[in-house]
Amino acid sequence: MKYGIIAAGEGSRLAKEGFTLPKPMVQLHGEMLIDRLIAVFARNRAESVHIIINEASEVLENHLLQAKYPVPVFIVKKSTPSSLHSFYELLKSTEQPSDFCLTTTDTVFIEEEFEAYINAFQAAPSLDGLMAVTSFVDDESPLFVKTNEQLGITDFCDTNDDPIPYVSGGIYCLRSRALAQVTQAVESGTNRMRNFQRRLVTEGLQLKAFPFKKIVDIDHVRDIETAELFLSEA
Repeated sequence: MKYGIIAAGEGSRLAKEGFTLPKPMVQLHGEMLIDRLIAVFARNRAESVHIIINEASEVLENHLLQAKYPVPVFIVKKSTPSSLHSFYELLKSTEQPSDFCLTTTDTVFIEEEFEAYINAFQAAPSLDGLMAVTSFVDDESPLFVKTNEQLGITDFCDTNDDPIPYVSGGIYCLRSRALAQVTQAVESGTNRMRNFQRRLVTEGLQLKAFPFKKIVDIDHVRDIETAELFLSEA
């Protein structure tokens, strides 16, 4: 299986708070976010890892080129207007995979849960997509994930009116039918990852949620300490 990392954001909130390096270079217990993800992917049967960075990330590019990784790493260097467009550029740069796992660079999770997630995806070949979800909400604009009793995804919502127990965790395992929708979505003017996910539901693709106990995003400097404490306690 191929893996992708969206690392093309500017990390503007971190920069305003004094962290001057690109967000993927934030360290948790001495290990960069980007290095941690690649290592986890390598231990979960990664054929290759594809990373998109923005055009202003020379220091990150140099790090990725100089590091010794246990799996082939390919870099796309392009500034994009959204994470969906970053996903689109990643897929354009590689031969269309049959299975693809995509994450954002600041997603922090427990590796054992991630391994169970990958195993669940590979054990369910009829699924078009398995989306990581969590009941832990620390995002400033969470995407709520509505499911049925079997955890089949029925909708993605910007507000929690029902109430809905899960939010998107920023980790997506997708197969060819779902991946084909990326190009169609972007070329038809869809401009956000959450709208792409809604499109998958509208098009009738079979999506399921996989609950993680907790997933932490790194958006602010204070989140670094939160993530380190989370990993230490786990």
